[in-house]
Amino acid sequence: MLYFIKTIMIGTGLAKRDMNYELLLNEILNIGKELLKSGAEIDRVEDSIYRMVESYQVKQCNVFAIQSNIQVTVELPDGHFITQIRRIHRVGNNYERLDHLNDLSRYISRNTPPVDEIREKYKEIMERKQQPVYLSYLSTVMGGIGFAVYFGCDFTDIMVGIVVCAAVEAYLGDILGKREQNLVVYNIVIAFLSAVAVFFAFRLGLGHHPNRIVLGLNMVLVSGLGVTNGIRDVLNRSYLSGILNVLNACLGAVGIACGTGLAIILFKGNMDAQYVSPSALIQIIGCGVGSLGFALMFKASVRHSLVAGLGALLNYGSYLVVLHFQGSNFLAVLVSAALVAVFAYIMSRIYKAPSTIFLTTAILPMVPGSALFYMMYGLTQADYGMAKEQVVLIGEICLAIAFGFLVVEIATRYLKRNG
Repeated sequence: MLYFIKTIMIGTGLAKRDMNYELLLNEILNIGKELLKSGAEIDRVEDSIYRMVESYQVKQCNVFAIQSNIQVTVELPDGHFITQIRRIHRVGNNYERLDHLNDLSRYISRNTPPVDEIREKYKEIMERKQQPVYLSYLSTVMGGIGFAVYFGCDFTDIMVGIVVCAAVEAYLGDILGKREQNLVVYNIVIAFLSAVAVFFAFRLGLGHHPNRIVLGLNMVLVSGLGVTNGIRDVLNRSYLSGILNVLNACLGAVGIACGTGLAIILFKGNMDAQYVSPSALIQIIGCGVGSLGFALMFKASVRHSLVAGLGALLNYGSYLVVLHFQGSNFLAVLVSAALVAVFAYIMSRIYKAPSTIFLTTAILPMVPGSALFYMMYGLTQADYGMAKEQVVLIGEICLAIAFGFLVVEIATRYLKRNG
């Protein structure tokens, strides 16, 4: 009955006097922009904007979004058109904010509140208390040290890594991040300072495997997830978004490789071929701790971060099992990616939160971050054999992850349609 009353009011022009569609679209675009900046995937941003705008009985709505831009054109009930654009200068990850903004978009779609109420609820979300400083330090250290353990660092290496990670990547990284918007420049500076600190400590007799420490700490900077998300976007026919994701990840890796390379030249060090701990249990624990740290680094809630860490344990554990019995890296990655996608889907229903929060952090052990680094390192050191080998590995892993996700997505769509 309420729907028919609203339709009659719109048709007679009674509702239009109470609704300023330009202000409405402005508030909805604010939400869409912050969703994107908080780490939402392109499909989620576009779908959320569509649902919110179309719930206000407009004639049609067209949305186009990429990592740096959102454009929306709406045809109003009276036949007039409105177009608004948002420019996004930098995206990141703030999964707690993403969760609340996602809830707000659903609330707007269901209840069509007035503009003032939308503005007030949006303001409440944006003014929520930020993550404590100690937790941002802890998350960075856990992310770097967790993967350093995975790469075979011993106890002394870990102690060096904790100090360097806290001092350089957490403290100096926070200061530089507030002043430097260029990802390549940021990664060059932080990777250089991290590697210099590690090699200097090694010269003082602290640490036994400086190259492994550096690689573990670099994982905090490497955006291997961008490559995987780029492949997913391409498979979902969001070609431009996919290409931008891959290019951004590669540019970030160039910065890391250049910064690390400069430190290696200065200290006459080296980066050996990738090595991982021979203990499967240590590998699994390292991946779990590292992914938990990344979830906190992405500002997910503690509860969601713990769940993501468990998902990472499931991810890498299943990978090792399949690899042991089948011997195929591609199949092992595909199966573990599919299991993580199912895990993220179930957790999103249990916790009523976007599946992205669990998916992107639990899949991190499979993301080709080290391969991306070694590819760019090989190019900067003119070791084209290494670079070519890593390109093939990156392609294999990304395709396996993408197809694992795709299989689960198709299955869930089928179940929803026939449920």
